[in-house]
Formats: sequence, structure tokens, C-alpha cells
Amino acid sequence: VQLQASGGGLAQAGGSLRLSCTASGRTFGTWVMGWFRQAPGKEREFAVGIRGSDGATHYADSVKGRFTISKDNANNTAHLQMNNLRPGDSAVYYCVRRTGANIYVAPDRYDFWGRGTLVTVSS
Repeated sequence: VQLQASGGGLAQAGGSLRLSCTASGRTFGTWVMGWFRQAPGKEREFAVGIRGSDGATHYADSVKGRFTISKDNANNTAHLQMNNLRPGDSAVYYCVRRTGANIYVAPDRYDFWGRGTLVTVSS
């Protein structure tokens, strides 16, 4: 599976950005897609995940209520709408995918990683 990420960029605090991630290749079966993020000098952290079969989601507390993940199964795509952005959201965001039904927060549970997308939020 290959993951193609798009979106991101620069926003002001309180603004919005949207990320998308499209999977290609062997995309059949049960899957989870989501995003991790890594700020300079910090460890990579789980942000959000969604299960393809039923749309179940899991959000990190830090983004809950501000970020919304959605999926488009027909196009093997996940979207991340990020609202009310904060400077602390500035990071490289990595789209991820795993085969299976569980949404894990540990990065080593994800089989496939997209190229990182930079999100910068200015105060």
C-alpha cells in the first residue's frame, strides 16, 4: 500500500486546514487510517484514527473537539479537518494505515506511512 498525502501549510491560530490521504495498491480488507504528528524536538504522537468498516474513530485528547476525521471508502481516502488550530498543533503530520480493525495509538502498529506534511500555525 502506498499513501499519498496532501494539504497542510500555514494557518493562523484559530484558523483551519485540511489534510487528505489516499491509499493505493493492495487496499482490500479491514483497515484503519489516521494521522500521527511530530513537532520539532518531540516524539511522534498519535492524533486521530478511523476504521474503514464502520467509521469508528479515536482522537487524542489534544485534538478532540477541534479535529474531525472522515473517510471516503470508494476512493480509499481519509480526510482530516483541523479547526481552531493552535500554535501547539504545528508539526509534521504523517498519514498512516494498518490492516486490521483496531485503532492503536502506538506508531509501531501501523504498517504504512505516507510522506509527512508540514502544518504550521502562527500565533
